[in-house]
This record gives sequence, C-alpha cells and structure tokens, in this order.
Amino acid sequence: LKQRLTPATSSPSCTADIPLKSHEDDPVVSKPEVPATGIGSYFLSCFHSQSNMYQVVRKLFFTDCRCAEDASNVYDELFAKLDTNKDGKVDVAELKAGLAAMGIATGKGAAQKIISSGDKDKDDGLDFNEFSKYLREHEKKLRLTFKSLDKNNDGRVDFMEIKQSLADLGLDISQEEAKKILQSIDVDGTMTLDWNEWRQHFLFNTATNLQEIVRYWKHSTVLDLGDSLSIPDEFTEEEKTSGMWWKQLSAGAMAGAVSRTGTAPLDRMKVFMQVHSSKSNKISLVGGFKQMLKEGGVASLWRGNGINVLKIAPETAIKFMAYEKYKKMLSSEPGKVKTHERFLAGSLAGATAQTAIYPMEVMKTRLTLRKTGQYSGMFDCAKQILKKEGVKAFFKGYVPNLLGIIPYAGIDLAVYESLKNFWLSRYAKDSANPGILVLLGCGTLSSTCGQLASYPLALIRTRMQAQASLEGSEQLPMNLMVKKILKKEGFFGLYRGILPNFMKVIPAVSISYVVYENMRDSLGIQK
Repeated sequence: LKQRLTPATSSPSCTADIPLKSHEDDPVVSKPEVPATGIGSYFLSCFHSQSNMYQVVRKLFFTDCRCAEDASNVYDELFAKLDTNKDGKVDVAELKAGLAAMGIATGKGAAQKIISSGDKDKDDGLDFNEFSKYLREHEKKLRLTFKSLDKNNDGRVDFMEIKQSLADLGLDISQEEAKKILQSIDVDGTMTLDWNEWRQHFLFNTATNLQEIVRYWKHSTVLDLGDSLSIPDEFTEEEKTSGMWWKQLSAGAMAGAVSRTGTAPLDRMKVFMQVHSSKSNKISLVGGFKQMLKEGGVASLWRGNGINVLKIAPETAIKFMAYEKYKKMLSSEPGKVKTHERFLAGSLAGATAQTAIYPMEVMKTRLTLRKTGQYSGMFDCAKQILKKEGVKAFFKGYVPNLLGIIPYAGIDLAVYESLKNFWLSRYAKDSANPGILVLLGCGTLSSTCGQLASYPLALIRTRMQAQASLEGSEQLPMNLMVKKILKKEGFFGLYRGILPNFMKVIPAVSISYVVYENMRDSLGIQK
C-alpha cells in the first residue's frame, strides 16, 4: 500500500506533494475551449468528463501531506462518505449517489462495474475491506498503464507519448488533439503528466488501460456471417497470460456454430444459385426452396451444415496462432502493430488457415449440393472424391478463394475504421461505449461491403469446387470461367445468389451476438 500510494516524485515516507492551489483558480491550466476534431475529440470528452472528480479527489487525498502509515484513513474517510445508511457496505445506489454528490462524474454502468469487480462475497455491496482492496488493485493497474505511456521512463508523460500510445492501438490523432487531451488532465500546467495527476483523474474510471478505452471498438470476428475471411481477433497481453483468450475464441466459435446452423437454409440456397442459376435457368428464391423440399424434404435445407460448423474450430485456432506469428514478423517495432501491418498479418493468417482447412471447404460445397443418397456422410464424400478425382480435387477453387481474402479483409477493415471515426467525431460525448446497435451496425455494414467486393471470387470458387460433380460440366480454370460467365450472363452473372447471401446477414449477426454474450456469461468473461 505504501508503494502504491507514494507518488513517483515524493520521498518514500510521504504520500503527497506540497499542497497545490485550487485547480479552478489557476488560469494556466484552464481547459482548452476550442474543441478537438476527429477521433481525438472522443478521448478529450472522456477526460473532460472527469474534471469535477479531479478537484474532489485531489482535495480528499492530497490537501494535506499524509504519511504512508495513515494511508488507510484515506479509504476509510471515502468509504464513510459513500456509506450513507451506515450499514457497513456501499451498494450501487449509494456509490452512484455518493460520487455524484462529490461531483465525480462516472460513465454509464461504471458504479455497477465497480461493485461487481470488488464484491467477492456476492452480497451486492462492498464492505470496507472489499472497497479498499478494489481501489488498491485499481491503482496497481493504473500504475502499469502510466508506465506503458511513459515511453522514455522519465516519470512523466508528454503529448507525443500520448499520440504514440494511441497510434500503437491503431488510432491516429494529430499533435494538437494529443495536446488537448494532455491539457484536460494536466493540473500544474507543465504540459506533462506525473503519476499523481494520472491516478487522480482515473481513480473512479473503470477503464484501467488504453486498450480498455478503445476495446468497445474492437472489430470482432464474433459477428459470424459464414465467410471466415476477416481479420482475426486481437487480445491484450493480460488476456493472453490469464487464458482469457481461449474463452473468447470458444465463445466466438459457439456463436458461429449456432449462427451458421440457424442460417443454413439461406446459405444452401446461395450455393445452389451460384452453381445452377443462369440466364437460361433462372432460379427464384421461392422456386429454389420448393425444389429443395421436393427433392429431399425439410432436412435437406441443412445439407453441408455439419462440416460448415466442424471447420470453425480448427480454422479459428490456426488463424489466431498464425496471426500472432505474422504480427511479430511484420511489425516494424516490437510490440507495436500499425494498421497496414495488422491488415497484412491478418490476410496472411487467413490464407494460412484457409490452406490448412481448404479440403473441408470443397467437401462443404459438394455436401451442400448433393442429391438424396449421393453421399452417406462426410467420410463417404471424401472417399468418393479421392477415388474418382484424386487429391487435386480437394483444392479446386483454391486460387480465387485466396484472392478473395484481400478485398474482403481490406474493405471490411477500411469501412469499419471509417464508420468508427465518423461516429467518434460526430456523436461521442461522455462514454466510450457507442452502444450495441452502433457496434452491430458498423460491423454488419463493413462485413457486407467486404462480401460485396469479394463475392465474384467466391462464386468462381464455388463453381470450380462443384464443376467435377456436375454432369457434362467443363473443367475450366479461373480465367476462362470468368470470361465464360461475363460473355453468357454479363457482369451481374458474377453475383448469382447474392440475395440469399444478404438476407442471412442480419439474422446471422443477431444470433451470433446473442449466443456470444450468453457464452461470455457462462464462461465468466468480464464485460
């Protein structure tokens, strides 16, 4: 406790500097009136929302010089102020009301998160031991964050270090925006932050590090649309060392499995139209479903779904491991990954995973298009393909599949970043959380744009995978197949089956999100 409460610039025996004059009376440190623009305005608004808290915490903790031996009295005084009904514990209502009465602004749900994080005996409140332990642990995390910001280890953070730290997370801001963020926290007007200023500002902010501040905006592949071509999930070092990453991946895999099963009929219709529909053989959505039901009954709508679900786990695991390796290989500075490096690493990881599981992709297409009695199951399908067509058949359509990763991942990432920056610059006020609808909307729209760009390659891939199983079908390479489609069906012939593909987007996203959140709860993943 003594170590945690001792400022970096003070002597070991004392926990405070010489008392500072009121922040309100100091014209040098008044908040900048000119608003920041772009993404910096979001962070600036977050920091500004803490200004009242700044003065209260400073007065409470640092008005007089406190020796380390009396440090527990600090928490005792604060606890006594918050425990208004004097029952020996602070609940959510008391914490929210108490902090508000002291002028400490907290984000939406912050009080609940503080109570949940510290409530070890699950009695919906914090006793003094739980309260003081939470603050000590929170300060420890804030100390680690401060050290990560302090690039040159001089005990102070300047605006260039703030700019660099955000750039490392893929958030580019100008020097002016970085200066305004710094000014919003800087108490003594030195244009640098010491540990005291950082701790006072974020003592009751539940975000303990920069990753958490921007984590709401992580573009997660949990929104499973059935095409695993996007950039893999990223995890913090804490999540990796704690083992939380595998729980996140497991929750995402389960969400993908349920989502794909729920939208399997539309996915089968998409493949059916990609392969069989043409100008001379137009297949409508209703007509296609009638044909499937007539040929194989209701169960036939889920043909190919088993292997489509089965390939999620190995593909996710391979992609994640490969992504981590490629990031280390491609990063210009150790531990720092820029946006273009992230995109390249993600594309290479996707290519690696697709190469490893591609035979399953071919089998999925064959099983989806099979007629009743053609294959008895996955193993029979693999056996027949190997016997009749050889090993090469398991890599039909491999080239267009790999080429499709680049436009999908690139456009998906670019659109998501653009939408994120637009929302942050226009609508970000007092909270890091943009809300579920905004996140789902941005993720869905960006993924849809990625699919739209890569769809012709997906169609070529599917036709090449299926052509050997179709009677009288020519065995054409990719370039000749593209020419044939353009000649006979025109440009829109490359978009056969796009309607059911778009129809499955909203239900797929909705199902995967609901299942993912429930899995997170079941696995004990903190929100």
